[in-house]
Amino acid sequence: MKGKIILFSALFLLTTGAISAQAKNAPRSIISTTALIRKYHDQKELSGMQKGELLELYIERIKVLVKTLPYIALVTKPGVTMADLGIPDDSEHKKVLDNQAIGTTTFLDTTVEFQRKMMPYSDKGNLIAAILFYESTLKSLHEFNDLNEM
Repeated sequence: MKGKIILFSALFLLTTGAISAQAKNAPRSIISTTALIRKYHDQKELSGMQKGELLELYIERIKVLVKTLPYIALVTKPGVTMADLGIPDDSEHKKVLDNQAIGTTTFLDTTVEFQRKMMPYSDKGNLIAAILFYESTLKSLHEFNDLNEM
């Protein structure tokens, strides 16, 4: 019985080690795959929402913009990797991408903390206007793609 436990434990450790190693070597997306807007809204719809809901939409849009806009000269959609763009998938480029991801996460953590503490004091109309502005900016990325394909 003790031998079976040791055998299963060893197999479990080997399996998790192999899976972990594969995840580290998997190509990473330049734009985070979480940089997506599930739904766009209009002013009437936003006006019917509570301020707490608006704040969450506002924060979500900030996150998507921060995860997308710095990269539009390379790519505008999540899921595209360095290899897809012909960028060498070597340790130097991976390190640069990792450092950028860390910087973005740090910036977003600070920004979201600020937003959660300060934005509840904002005017509901200003929140709605900001959400609509952010959404129109995100929609304009589709136009950017069209211009880029010409």
